[in-house]
Amino acid sequence: MKYKHLITFSLVLVLQAFALLYSQPGHSVGITVNGASEIKIRLAYHLGNEQYIKDSLSTDRGGKGRFTGVEKLSPGVYMIVLPGNSFFEFLAGEDQFFDITCSIDDPAGTLVFKGSDENDRFLEYQKKWKSLQEDAMAVSEKLRAASPSGSETAALKQKLSDQEKKMKQFLHETADNNRGTLLGAIAMAVIPVETVVPAVPAGISNPDSVSRLWSYLYYKDHFFDNVDFSQPGLIRSPVLGGKLDQFFGQVVIQMPDSINKEADRVLELSSRDKDMFQYVAVWLLNRYARSEIMGHDAVVVHLADSVYLAGKAPWASAEYLSDLEKRVERLRPNLIGKKAAEMVMSSFAGHYVSLYDVKADFTIVYFWEPDCGHCKEATPLLKTYYEESRGKGIEVFAVCTQPDREKWEKYIADHGLSWINGWDPQRLSRFDYFYNVESTPLVYILDRNKRIIAKRLAVEDIGTFIDNYRKFESQSGASPGR
Repeated sequence: MKYKHLITFSLVLVLQAFALLYSQPGHSVGITVNGASEIKIRLAYHLGNEQYIKDSLSTDRGGKGRFTGVEKLSPGVYMIVLPGNSFFEFLAGEDQFFDITCSIDDPAGTLVFKGSDENDRFLEYQKKWKSLQEDAMAVSEKLRAASPSGSETAALKQKLSDQEKKMKQFLHETADNNRGTLLGAIAMAVIPVETVVPAVPAGISNPDSVSRLWSYLYYKDHFFDNVDFSQPGLIRSPVLGGKLDQFFGQVVIQMPDSINKEADRVLELSSRDKDMFQYVAVWLLNRYARSEIMGHDAVVVHLADSVYLAGKAPWASAEYLSDLEKRVERLRPNLIGKKAAEMVMSSFAGHYVSLYDVKADFTIVYFWEPDCGHCKEATPLLKTYYEESRGKGIEVFAVCTQPDREKWEKYIADHGLSWINGWDPQRLSRFDYFYNVESTPLVYILDRNKRIIAKRLAVEDIGTFIDNYRKFESQSGASPGR
């Protein structure tokens, strides 16, 4: 009996030690790669649609290694990357003390987890989901190859519809059985939003158009219904980045007002978790700061004003915020829709010229330099367009941005530039600030009231833009400048 009590007491101590080990902070993920020795493996993670290396190690002769750290891994989907860029994924959730075994020849197919129920479920989910996707793809390929009027087409369409229902049911079951976990949130986020076809009341003209509009609005408003923005692990998964890309790239109308409205809504949804809010705010600013679509700089200004410069970005350094504020202040005066700043300066003709005195349906403001390589290509193209369009409500107000008067005058004379040639070497008009002139050539197009309607266009695109703008104004019953 004495020894029995000692054994029992010792067992309790061992169990307590294991409980302490597995409840302590940090992470310890052991890797055994059968069939390989002394290989370099990397621990990587998803961040949106990108992947980043977190850690690396070299295994011993038995193919064993262990990733450890005194801090927990941020929750998310991680990858073990093997030589040849083969890899498999696992979840980093609450329990980060476990072991993984696989074969070098077939890592994903031989994957075994020990000590992680969450990853056992994740592995089962991945295998089943892959199988369902492969079945759907096989049916889709048969459907593409089938004749539209063939007898088997209807049957294949029904089979594909049944398969899609089966896939949705599996996702729903996975989400329900794993509520409150990262796996549950991933499965739920993959479920597509059902498109609702609303009933259009009788008597409404163009009922088909109204129905399509209402369906679109429903889809847009409910796009993120299945995304749990309180689950920060979605940040480090391919799911959230894909959803954001799809929504802001394919669903939202690419106009600043529409984007700003939806950006505010998604930021509000993400405010449930500080890490999620930071990710979404950074993702949005980076996306529109890099955008080459005309007018998207207005989104940058909006995000800066509503988040970063409003004190809602504690992750941003004082230096970053200062630089962002300066950048925004250079964008603010020349956003699409704003009235262009007045410019009064001397000219090649020997008298002062004013931008606001130009009477034209469209004024092309052109910043250029005689020695600029791109300007040497663009200026002759603009000259050709100007001469063809002269007398058709189009004028050019060209501003040379460099101070060498002799070069400026010689270029104008040699090339016969007969448009308005402005000269402000001291930049007293502050054109560089109001028009954010950082490089040349730079084009703005103004309407009759000197409202900015286009900016940073390539010279060769000016004619097409103005023609399309005229057509739009004609169809809407307005005139340029309204």
